[in-house]
Amino acid sequence: MTPSIHDAVTTLKGVGKASAEQLQKLGIETIEDLINTFPYRHEDFRLKNLADTPHNERVTVEGRVESEPSVLFLGRNRSRLQIRLLAGNHLVKAVFFNQHYLKERLTIGMIVTVTGKWDRGRQVINVSNFSDGPKTDQADFEPVYSLKNVMHQKTFRKYMRQALDLCGGEMEEELPGSLRESYKLPTISEALEMVHFPKSPVDVKQARRRFVYEELLKFQLKMIGMKKIRKDAEKGIAIHYDIERLKSFISSLPFELTGAQKRVVNELCAEMKSHQRMNRLLQGDVGSGKTVVAAIALYAAITAGFQGALMAPTEILAEQHADSLSSWFEPFGVRVAFLSGSTKGKARKNILEHLANGEIDLLIGTHALIQPDVSFAKLGLVITDEQHRFGVEQRRILREKGLNPDVLFMTATPIPRTLAITAFGEMDVSILDEMPAGRKEIETYWLKEESLMPVLRKMEKELQAGRQAYVICPLIEESDKLDVQNAVDVHAQLSSHFSGKYTVGLMHGRLHSDEKDEIMRDFSDGNINCLVSTTVVEVGVNVPNATFMLIYDATRFGLAQLHQLRGRVGRGADQSYCVLLADPKNEEGKERMQSMTETNDGFLLAEKDLELRGAGDFFGKKQSGMPEFKMADLVHDYRALETARKDAEEMLSSNRFWTDSEYALLREGLEQSGALSQERMD
Repeated sequence: MTPSIHDAVTTLKGVGKASAEQLQKLGIETIEDLINTFPYRHEDFRLKNLADTPHNERVTVEGRVESEPSVLFLGRNRSRLQIRLLAGNHLVKAVFFNQHYLKERLTIGMIVTVTGKWDRGRQVINVSNFSDGPKTDQADFEPVYSLKNVMHQKTFRKYMRQALDLCGGEMEEELPGSLRESYKLPTISEALEMVHFPKSPVDVKQARRRFVYEELLKFQLKMIGMKKIRKDAEKGIAIHYDIERLKSFISSLPFELTGAQKRVVNELCAEMKSHQRMNRLLQGDVGSGKTVVAAIALYAAITAGFQGALMAPTEILAEQHADSLSSWFEPFGVRVAFLSGSTKGKARKNILEHLANGEIDLLIGTHALIQPDVSFAKLGLVITDEQHRFGVEQRRILREKGLNPDVLFMTATPIPRTLAITAFGEMDVSILDEMPAGRKEIETYWLKEESLMPVLRKMEKELQAGRQAYVICPLIEESDKLDVQNAVDVHAQLSSHFSGKYTVGLMHGRLHSDEKDEIMRDFSDGNINCLVSTTVVEVGVNVPNATFMLIYDATRFGLAQLHQLRGRVGRGADQSYCVLLADPKNEEGKERMQSMTETNDGFLLAEKDLELRGAGDFFGKKQSGMPEFKMADLVHDYRALETARKDAEEMLSSNRFWTDSEYALLREGLEQSGALSQERMD
């Protein structure tokens, strides 16, 4: 009887108990599991001419052995075998690591086929694949699977060939014919043959196009569906603000709104008016004016008779928000209160009473806002600044202080659009991608560490002019493992260097939050001229008088973090400077330093960071929450992601998706995932 895709792999010829156990370790139990295990790359075994092969590329050549093999033992079962090989007109070295046993097989005059990395400068092939004789029966392209050393590639490919021959035609086609035709995508059976047994690079490319789009389309259908469910389930409050009062407030601001600010304000106001609950992320580069947008949204809610809450991660950042918003709101009679862990006794009791009675319009503070005894009379809008610094539970508690209030999260970490679509797919995203007019770009320089003294002279010029400086270090104390500057040592060096002239402060993560706030306050008030710090200074601090930043060992930081740090200066009217001290050991490090000197655009840098480091490293592997795809790569497939998102939105809003039989399998998968049903959409 012919096996089915749902049968166990043991129904395949040659798959006994031992092989089945090996496959189970790879998560493969059925023939369908096996067929859906895709290779992570393909080896190209086409014969190439070394004259046309670039340095460091993999190459396959046929050649004649021209020298006796020589073996060098390197200890601990490590060895290096070398022969001279005549490949075409090139006499090169072929080097085999840990394959000393080949010495007996390799003789002068024999023809061999080798594959490996080509070192053009040294005329060496570092061999990874070897066979006696000319290339004959080996395929030009072979898939390479992630088998975790539990099975040989050849054995796995043999099982895959058998599975496809017997059951490949059973694999269900989930993509509608109209979509496949529109994008010229292969059918499921064609794509499976192309990806597992390609005959050319074009086969691999076509199969990958199909599977990438299919994965991203299903993902986007699920994300958009879940967002619709949330919006339907969480009916919000319609905030009917006073448009004339709001216009009057905006006109009173001491600056003209940028085009981006106007666009985002319109997005927020439209959503606040609706009965659907706002759940929006506001992204804005350092200095793009997120606080102003927040103030306008809060004032809109207040004109409709609602209260607002703004929570920030540190006391000093919350105080800065309170100072800014109070000065803007004072002429309009808005009652603003500040609440933090430092607010004690009678002062705290009064605030809580006035808040519960509706006599406070806007409460600004830290985590203190989510204490159980903090009660609002009529909370309409909740804003969380630097939202990534708060846990999910903390944000939830603040949301639940009111009856389904609108929620706005703000972050100064520019997130590439591809990641925003995926990591924050359940939120709507607004972006401030324009800087206020007249803001001076921070001049950024990358210098080697031997240039420290000229840098210190430049820093001293800024200090002499009455301005202030940051010095950032990657470590708190000396480390045996890492040869990088540490804050304690640098603080000691600079204290000695500037002794009797300028005050040097020290801040790092091991200090208690009260101590950090006190040091930051001293720096903000001008009592500290130069602040040596680790990255704890990164978030939200506004010291307009700080015009100089020196970052030691800048290669230790990602581009996004370097940009965040740089954003601590350049907040006043004076020209600001950022100096990166770094000796990159590789091309990636050099590229990152160069990028920092070329642009102040955080979104450009975030895209570059993503390209260089990948999605997991961008967010941090443990908390990234990024989806895992078999084929899709969010960095390189962003155009496919955008297309899939557009198609998913159109599908879910069309009647055809819910009625046409060609969408049946996509509908079924969507409903099984719990994302939505047609009833929920209506």
